[in-house]
Amino acid sequence: MNSSLKLRTVSGIVFVLVMLGCLLFSPYLYAALIIYMMVGMMHEFYAMTMGDIFKVPRILAIASGIIFFALLFCFFSYRIPAKLISLGMIPLTATMLSLLFDKDRKGRLKDFSHIFTGLVYIAVPLSLSTFIALKDGSFSCILLICFFVIIWCSDIGAYTIGMAFGRKEDSRKLCPDISPKKTWIGFWGGMAFSIIAAIVLKLTGLLNIHWLHCIALAVMMHVAGVLGDLFESAWKRACGVKDSGKAIPGHGGLLDRFDSTLMAVPVGTIYLALFNLL
Repeated sequence: MNSSLKLRTVSGIVFVLVMLGCLLFSPYLYAALIIYMMVGMMHEFYAMTMGDIFKVPRILAIASGIIFFALLFCFFSYRIPAKLISLGMIPLTATMLSLLFDKDRKGRLKDFSHIFTGLVYIAVPLSLSTFIALKDGSFSCILLICFFVIIWCSDIGAYTIGMAFGRKEDSRKLCPDISPKKTWIGFWGGMAFSIIAAIVLKLTGLLNIHWLHCIALAVMMHVAGVLGDLFESAWKRACGVKDSGKAIPGHGGLLDRFDSTLMAVPVGTIYLALFNLL
């Protein structure tokens, strides 16, 4: 095993163990993990898309995301009045007003739209994880962990099958204009791995839904995860960067590792909610 692969493997295992610890043992550790991920990914996204401009609006936008998550956390944990969630509009309004006093606004107004893209793309999906972790006021991240396992197995399947069978010159590319290395055979390999993961989770009792729903959930989350991956790749290509950051040694930034999650988890949540399975 070469040094880069060893670093990637070790850092990946450590990060997964830290995540599992936060998701299993305490709602406050879960909250700390989500806030860390939110701050890290929003910072990476803004640095990638805007460089050093709009520093004050960026800080306010990140604060808006944290406050929105905190209000949802308190709503589910402590049953604060739902109307208090509207307080999240205060930092959001301050974010918009800060544009009037920002020295970078001249000639760069179009870049300000990235502020709100970061909120919708990153802060909102992460905040909505509270609907899973704190359902009925009790803390349990088992379903959220199941979601992560399905997403990770999808990524592993796409990578391993794509590397094994998709490197031929005649292999059909999934979306060559955005991600030239992704192939259709990797896509189907990822889907197969995600379905197997869902079935194993069902057999272990961790995913307590009908078999057909397990398979449908895995398929939908895999497709959403691939779209999330391509969405981030499109941003990186447009911005001319290889990685969104360096938060995880050997893996790149947090946004590189959780781009699939930002779309797959909301899709999985919506699917289960539509069938009253949450």
